[in-house]
Amino acid sequence: MKCPYCRYHDSKVIDSRSVEDNEKIRRRRECLQCKKRFTTYEVVEHSPLMVIKRDDSREAFSREKLCSGILRACEKRPVSMQTIEEMVNRIERKVHNSFDREVTSNIIGEYAMEELKKTDEVAYVRFASVYRQFKDINTFMEELNKLLQND
Repeated sequence: MKCPYCRYHDSKVIDSRSVEDNEKIRRRRECLQCKKRFTTYEVVEHSPLMVIKRDDSREAFSREKLCSGILRACEKRPVSMQTIEEMVNRIERKVHNSFDREVTSNIIGEYAMEELKKTDEVAYVRFASVYRQFKDINTFMEELNKLLQND
């Protein structure tokens, strides 16, 4: 690590601490030449996860897009923003832990439906109706019957 003061190429670490829920490491360093101290932050660099859509096109995984879909399903339902954030965090963690570079949108949709089913059945049905693209009332009723049988 180059010193920001004298540009010397070497320094020693004086102190290391985890910050932001163990997502970053803060390091206090001392330049071996000028003896000035400075702080650096170390972050894990994730390779971008690509989502394979139904039409076989690919786009980068978007936490915002996932959150937006779940928010729409939970609109006017007694589901707090904190609960929605926690659902999105679990889904995102599951996707990043299970897949290396690519994941299908179907799998992300299934993970979202699992979370919604545990949280709010009406939001689950709303999400499923868009996600599963129900063609008519019969397919919608089939999904409702599955939900009722699992209770």
